[in-house]
Amino acid sequence: MQTIGERLEEARKKKGISIREAAEATKIRGDYLQKFEGNHFDIGLTEIYTRGFLRTYANYLKLPADRIINDYAALGRGESRPRQPNREIYGRMDISVASAEAPERAAPAPEPAAEAPASNRGAARPRPASTLPSGPDPAVVFRYLKIGGAVVIVILLAFIVKALFFSGSPSTPRSATPSVRGPTFGLVALAPVQVTVRKKNADGTDGEFLYSGLVTPGETKTVSRPGAVYIEANIPENLMLEINGRRVAMGLPPGVTRGELPPP
Repeated sequence: MQTIGERLEEARKKKGISIREAAEATKIRGDYLQKFEGNHFDIGLTEIYTRGFLRTYANYLKLPADRIINDYAALGRGESRPRQPNREIYGRMDISVASAEAPERAAPAPEPAAEAPASNRGAARPRPASTLPSGPDPAVVFRYLKIGGAVVIVILLAFIVKALFFSGSPSTPRSATPSVRGPTFGLVALAPVQVTVRKKNADGTDGEFLYSGLVTPGETKTVSRPGAVYIEANIPENLMLEINGRRVAMGLPPGVTRGELPPP
């Protein structure tokens, strides 16, 4: 019966895939895949990472992942049967044994006898466990950060557009006086006063805004007078009307803040 590592290696070689190509496709380090194929499952990570990597590699090779995981669970920690290290580590280049004819081309540091048998001297060693990742894939984190940044930019643009083009209530005009057409009259303040001027419709209801804003002493606001208009002031006694060059008071009874100016 084939071991887990033998099944993984056989499936990969049948597809003509190198360890490097498998590592790039699965986003799993090549030395992990090399250890899996050698039946070395103690890669220095927690059990959930080991099982996840093993399942991902099996799915990539079109092997029954559940069966691979069940066989791995049946081994128990530390009971896997190691195989001789595969000569193919990265790409399709054999870098496992130094040539006796050219010893200067392969001079890897000797490994302690407790970590590898003498027959394996010269084989490429996996990276030390201190360099193994213990967190999420940085590429995945970076991708989510880019998505989040794009969402923030879209929200900011939406607020800017709203502030530029949709500020204020639709039913309330801006404080600036609309373009003046036809007959006019002036608003003159004796003291600061908030004034709203609206056209009077034929049925007596309020029409379009002709002016709305604060009038301060020393300035005169010129307002269109297309016909009868309604004038409302928060403090009527602070407001004078300039009509045909003459200034007149609103003349409203006490407590009344709204009056009507007849057509010119």
